[in-house]
Amino acid sequence: MFSSPFSDDNDNDRTGSISLTDEKGRNLDCYIEHSLEVDGQEYVLLLPVDSPVEIFAWQGEDEEEEAVLVEDDLTIDKIFPTAQAVLSEQNLILKNTAYALTVSGDLPPVEESELFTLEIEDDEADLEPEQLQLLARFYDEEQEYAIYTPLDPLLFFARIAKNGQPHLLSPEEFRKVQPLLEEHLFNEVE
Repeated sequence: MFSSPFSDDNDNDRTGSISLTDEKGRNLDCYIEHSLEVDGQEYVLLLPVDSPVEIFAWQGEDEEEEAVLVEDDLTIDKIFPTAQAVLSEQNLILKNTAYALTVSGDLPPVEESELFTLEIEDDEADLEPEQLQLLARFYDEEQEYAIYTPLDPLLFFARIAKNGQPHLLSPEEFRKVQPLLEEHLFNEVE
């Protein structure tokens, strides 16, 4: 995943859509934000059609409360129907899509009081805090959960295989081609 400073300017650039598929056969429909060729290989920058969401479990007591991202499929499968029901009250449809949970429908307007800043700790990278908007809270078996959507777009880099199918870049592949991709994208933006 890659967050881009130039993605907001290119809403009119969407030349089509494409589906990413994960190892479980789930799909994630994406707009093609940019397409470029580097050394004979086509790469695409993709933006999900639906809004990505993250579910956090709140753990601890009062001042010591901590939000823990729910990532394991067993927990997601268990709480999915409740999360889906809570979001449907806002006319949002929760989807268990590839690489990220998503919702379709109109997101509520951003309210400062409903924002959550997620500090990401990573020894290798100096990552910016991520701003998330609260969509809903719910309980499942006395555990409090909250559903948030990131304010910054969630972008994916993929390479297009000879058969025309997109393949998400692994972290190693991305690190290898990142300087080339950024150079080409920045040249296109200027």
